[in-house]
Amino acid sequence: MTPLVLVATGFNREVRTLPTEGVLAVAGGGDAVALERNLTALAPRVAGIVSYGLTGALHDDLRIGDWIVGDRICGAVDMSCDPGWAHALAARLPGARIGGFFADGRMIDTVAEKRDLGRCHAALAVDMESHVAAAVARAHRLPFAIVRIVSDEAGHLLPPAITVCMRPDGSLDTLAMLKSLAVHPGQTADVARTMANFARGFRGLKAGAKLLGTRMAFPA
Repeated sequence: MTPLVLVATGFNREVRTLPTEGVLAVAGGGDAVALERNLTALAPRVAGIVSYGLTGALHDDLRIGDWIVGDRICGAVDMSCDPGWAHALAARLPGARIGGFFADGRMIDTVAEKRDLGRCHAALAVDMESHVAAAVARAHRLPFAIVRIVSDEAGHLLPPAITVCMRPDGSLDTLAMLKSLAVHPGQTADVARTMANFARGFRGLKAGAKLLGTRMAFPA
């Protein structure tokens, strides 16, 4: 049997962009403890772990829809990604940038901090799952990779309604979003722009997943 690849994401919608063969996928939903538990349970069954989905840019030259392939991760975990897998991922995504990711479980809440993280850590992007996936991969001595698409540019701060809309099961909490909009209606235009950027990111994920193939370009 061909070994499976374990995919760590944030939202269930990211999972739905993946191929139906060759992968096991777990949506973290912002719950790092549950994500680690679920990845750990599946790790003995897989050949490698990849962090996949939307990402926030830390540099101003990155645009919505740009693909980034990780060569290392820093933050809560400091380790290199598998170089062969990173090369294979980048080769299937024309124009993909290769570089570092930052992840420590926090929602970065200012534009200044995003740019500082990019400069201080020489990182291209930030997300909320890669550090958990990396730790599980290291614990089980599995190859680790990151491949994500920009849905939030460095100069854009996510509005409050977006930061509260992720449920622990990876689904979207529409009620929480509406409550936030009711309390702070001035964010309505920014929420609409953010959701449009997310939609572009999800379209890019779906197209990129087809290019990556059934095992996320995992080297034979």
